[in-house]
Amino acid sequence: MTLPLTATMAMTEAPPVMEARRWLDGVTFAPDRPLINVSQAAPMEAPPEGLRRAIAEAALNDPSAHLYGPVLGLPALRAEIADQWSAAYGGEIEAAEVAITQGCNQAFCAIMATIARAGDEVLLPTPWYFNHKMWLDMQGVTAVPLPAAAGLIPDPAAAAALLTERTRAIVLVTPNNPGGVEYPAETVRAFYELARDRGLALILDETYRDFDSRPGAPHDLFGDPGWRGTLVHLYSFSKAFRLTGHRVGAIVADAGRLAEVEKFLDTVAICPNQLGQIAALWGMRNLSQWVAGERAEILARRAAIEAGFATLPGWRLLGAGAFFAYARHPFDLPSPELARRLVREAGVLLLPGTMFRPARDPEGAHEVRIAFANIDVPAIGTLIERLRGLRP
Repeated sequence: MTLPLTATMAMTEAPPVMEARRWLDGVTFAPDRPLINVSQAAPMEAPPEGLRRAIAEAALNDPSAHLYGPVLGLPALRAEIADQWSAAYGGEIEAAEVAITQGCNQAFCAIMATIARAGDEVLLPTPWYFNHKMWLDMQGVTAVPLPAAAGLIPDPAAAAALLTERTRAIVLVTPNNPGGVEYPAETVRAFYELARDRGLALILDETYRDFDSRPGAPHDLFGDPGWRGTLVHLYSFSKAFRLTGHRVGAIVADAGRLAEVEKFLDTVAICPNQLGQIAALWGMRNLSQWVAGERAEILARRAAIEAGFATLPGWRLLGAGAFFAYARHPFDLPSPELARRLVREAGVLLLPGTMFRPARDPEGAHEVRIAFANIDVPAIGTLIERLRGLRP
């Protein structure tokens, strides 16, 4: 007997990173030529020692760290985010306008559950972050592709032409996953004004904001007194503090919206991870200089990627920034076949562009994504040489 499966779940693609890992089955790598894994943007090192000690101290001596906590997160962490974000963005954010989630993916799912239902539409710029698309598919919400323009920057005018009476939200990720590009402040504001004028939500995923190459705030939207009711900001502590396994993300939205989000979070998780929240709070209060060093290292790796691709015949770097490079390859075969071949012949695991575009979009067959944040500058040099050595 086979249990029934919902049509929306059946049509949802399998997790791309897990699929790519299966390409390693049965493949061995020589000790002097180990695998270069640039498939996933997740820090592979532990948090700094001070943060690990803070987690251990809480685990040993704070009984409340092992109990249920508030559904929307620890008050102290919500207040710290509100204070630091208000200063960073030049606006006014209250603690009641912050919610803590089990990672940024849950933040997206939670907020979207309050905005769009089956039959509605949400604009996603392409190439898109596949987990956003997967959640919309599971809910029966139509992901409307918004093809990025030059430099992988989406065009607000093109977005306006795609809006219908069923549109509920526009989603932007900046710095972008998978493209790496940093959206100009004027582009972000244009999308905000479009969403505001049409009564839509602008979901702004800023998971990688700590690694933006630009000084100062990447946009001024929180400085607009009317941001509430339109702007929803998403964030993750996974990248800045290396807390991927602790699952700590955040939503900034108007308090009324978060009251609805609370229903979702109480149903699926009851409360965010307590030790993760304690770690995030400690990190916010103590690791600003350490994060600055991490940012400088990521920017150095970005520069190495840009310099390396400039020397690769036939390859074209479409975007680079934060943890990612997105490139067009020169080979006469689809990117999924190229990706498998790279594992076997070059010892490189990356993701094909088809994982970031609609099934009928031909551009994905010519593109790949490289998550370079987990390899240092010398390893980036090795990656470039292995790509150079691959023959048609």
